[in-house]
Amino acid sequence: MIKTDVLVIGGGPAGAACARRLIQNQVSCIVLDRSEFPRFKPCAGWVTPQVLKSVEMDGNSYPFGLTEFTSFDVFINGLRFKLPTHQYSIRRFEFDHWLLQTSAAEFHLHDVQDIRLEKDEYVVDDEFSARYLVGAGGTHCPVYTTFFSKASPKAHGSLIVAQEEEFQFNVKDTRCKLWFFENHLPGYAWYVPKKDGYVNVGMGGFMEQLKRRSDTLKDHWNLLVRRLEETGLIWNHAFKPDGHSYYLRQNLPEIQIGNAFLVGDALGLATLDMGEGIGPAIKSGQLAADAIINGGTYSVASIPRYSFPSLLGLRKGG
Repeated sequence: MIKTDVLVIGGGPAGAACARRLIQNQVSCIVLDRSEFPRFKPCAGWVTPQVLKSVEMDGNSYPFGLTEFTSFDVFINGLRFKLPTHQYSIRRFEFDHWLLQTSAAEFHLHDVQDIRLEKDEYVVDDEFSARYLVGAGGTHCPVYTTFFSKASPKAHGSLIVAQEEEFQFNVKDTRCKLWFFENHLPGYAWYVPKKDGYVNVGMGGFMEQLKRRSDTLKDHWNLLVRRLEETGLIWNHAFKPDGHSYYLRQNLPEIQIGNAFLVGDALGLATLDMGEGIGPAIKSGQLAADAIINGGTYSVASIPRYSFPSLLGLRKGG
């Protein structure tokens, strides 16, 4: 049995940020993830300067490409306007690996199957044990399923389904573009050029609203591809999108039970307007670590619920 102070289930931004804060304060931890890093993770990858600062990252210390946007081209029901902003975009394939590596946490490639509380220890698959447990395993996190699903059921109306693809392409237009509610999509679509010749295109929408109208994300995806081709943004590309799901911010009654904590997408913290999850994930991981280090109360009340104030530079939060 491998013992440590804290077991972090999931090595994405929430888990890595939590582990980083713990180790900086001399608390031992182990990160478990079913995927080897770097791992494929399609994502628009938006982060604010405040998020970068919170993980002690800037253009000089980050070894990979950062794409800076000072404005977005926004389309809403045929209207077009330029939205001033101060945002960066990263590739999750690079960023997540970098954040996990810089945490200096002990990492084990492990697909968690069973978690139980035995006296004062959390035991994972009879191989790992710890006094504290952090669930950072995303939408289907086993920590949530085991300890929180009954006490804190998530609202199905907050579930977002998404399709996206990130690939290398000879991009001609380097402006980020957002399409809201086109063809009655209950959500929005995006085109995000990135460094080193990559581009991310995708869309997300409320699952319940799509089902209610007997609509499918695949139909909307086909319409998006047509738009990309007709406007000359993408051409002669055989799209192979990946699907995933996540929950927008909600008020779960229990985010800590005993010494078990939920962070990031395991908790459901994506912003209510843009579905942005990297900043909230990192902040929640740090807050959970602080609660463990100081023996205090874990709360995510300080994490903003909306992205647009930050996009417009109206607040300092991240």
